Amino acid sequence: MIQFGMRVHDLCPKGPLLTVLDSIHDADIKHVQLAFGKSVSDYNFSTGHYSAGFGNYIRRELDKRDIHIAVLGCYINPANPDEAAREAAVDRFIEHLKYAKRIGADMVGTETGRFSTDFKVTPLTKTEECYQTILKSFRRIVRAAEQLGVTVGVEGVFDHTLHSPEMMARFLNDIDSEAVEIILDAVNLMTPDVEFDTDGQAAIIDKAFELYGNRISVLHLKDFVFDGEKQFYRHPGEGHFHYEALMRHIREKKPHIIGLLENSSPDRFVEDCAYLEAAFNKG
Repeated sequence: MIQFGMRVHDLCPKGPLLTVLDSIHDADIKHVQLAFGKSVSDYNFSTGHYSAGFGNYIRRELDKRDIHIAVLGCYINPANPDEAAREAAVDRFIEHLKYAKRIGADMVGTETGRFSTDFKVTPLTKTEECYQTILKSFRRIVRAAEQLGVTVGVEGVFDHTLHSPEMMARFLNDIDSEAVEIILDAVNLMTPDVEFDTDGQAAIIDKAFELYGNRISVLHLKDFVFDGEKQFYRHPGEGHFHYEALMRHIREKKPHIIGLLENSSPDRFVEDCAYLEAAFNKG
């Protein structure tokens, strides 16, 4: 089975920490992805404000409400060609590793960005220079994670630096650290040319599990359509993603993995989970 959860900023508006945690508890959501900056309004989570006492306080409030942080979101652009901005983002990520250790989060997660200062899509993202830039960023991040005993979650996206299973496998080999695990968002790996190609979608998912299935520790779940080169997200079953290959691998290799719904809502969560559970049980 899959243990379903969702992103906190899909579940409730940004607000005071305790109000947000109460909203999670009242919705009976046990597993969440929490991004402090997107969800919490009454504390400053910019670099330099962390303390062990604050982390312990958050942990106590989570425990009171039986809330598990599957992913502490700190989505930065580790490929930013502006070195000062990139280093500042890496500093912020490293501080989130300290929060993760204190609050019991499974990992701190990020995508791998684009080679642009404004995060726009650019062909430069698929250059060797861009790849070497993210390696520089992640070597700092991973060194800190190893020292803290915390996991870094890395998510591939078709128009980001790690845009394919092959690039993710190269990255894992080059970083060479057990502190790195994979957030598998299969939809984010889909390219425009496989939107209506069941076999093409399955080939991408099969390759991901072949190359690094042992490192996949959490899922993002949603659906998609393309308009030209731009991907738009949909609720499960309302787009063009074929779940069969993904669910086959999960059934065979990943019992009780946590699957976090993206772009869901409290009103749709139960319905979306039912659709995904039916897809999981099929076969």
